[in-house]
Amino acid sequence: MTSSLSLPTPLVSTDWLAEHLDHPLLRVVDASWYMAASGRKGGEDFGTAHIPGAVYADIDWLSDEKAPYPHTLPSPDVLASKLGALGIGNAHAVVVYDGSGQHFSAPRLWYMLRALGHESVAVLDGGFVKWRAEGRAVSSEAPSIAATTFVPQLDAARWRDITSMRANVDSHAEQVVDARSPGRFSAEEAEPRAGVRGGHIPGAKNAHYASLVQANGEMLSPDALRARFADAGLNLDAPIVCSCGSGITACAVALGLEVAGAKQVAVYDGSWTEWGSQQDTPVETGSAR
Repeated sequence: MTSSLSLPTPLVSTDWLAEHLDHPLLRVVDASWYMAASGRKGGEDFGTAHIPGAVYADIDWLSDEKAPYPHTLPSPDVLASKLGALGIGNAHAVVVYDGSGQHFSAPRLWYMLRALGHESVAVLDGGFVKWRAEGRAVSSEAPSIAATTFVPQLDAARWRDITSMRANVDSHAEQVVDARSPGRFSAEEAEPRAGVRGGHIPGAKNAHYASLVQANGEMLSPDALRARFADAGLNLDAPIVCSCGSGITACAVALGLEVAGAKQVAVYDGSWTEWGSQQDTPVETGSAR
């Protein structure tokens, strides 16, 4: 019987991954996804070069493709079926990475797996950019995938919908942190999606996801993250809900919060695309107070 694989979470180093890359219970997943304006496509980049043995997971494909807003979490059974098709089962340790150099989209899949009750999942610190900068092996070969079964155990406490977010505006029961850029948060920068108002949820704080990483793409140290979140006005001992544009980088901030030691973290799945598209949701502009 193959021995289990103990996975450091929520981050693993490139050294750790290189040492364990051939373990039969390890699954490595490239979850690169980019905004259209970048001109990059994760699947095309993967075909050119990826970590040996990795599979590619398209964030759009993993989402509810019939939902009115992008990147909506699908039903647990649908998501579990797609994970199984990628060769990911409940017994596997999963390492997710992306090619952004900023922990952009990999945390989304990390959080989706956590929401299905899968604890043995981590993000590769520094991602593919750091992996390549260190001169480590890459491959352009199409992966061989043995489909398996993934049985979900949904942890619904990790997610918030618009109904709970509306109620929170009045109750202030949970802090809200917005991962978008300061310009989008304040409405000084236009939203990239048509029909979406500028601004932020009343009372929200701003912690841009890109401010949580170092120059080499690794996450800031736990102490530095705690200082960054304190500067944003967040109390890590109280519940926090993460939001962003469409639910992608909210998960990057959730990752940073977990590294910093926060214990009560959720993600608003519809995020600003949903909130800013409504005609009756309250909106604030300007920098965080």
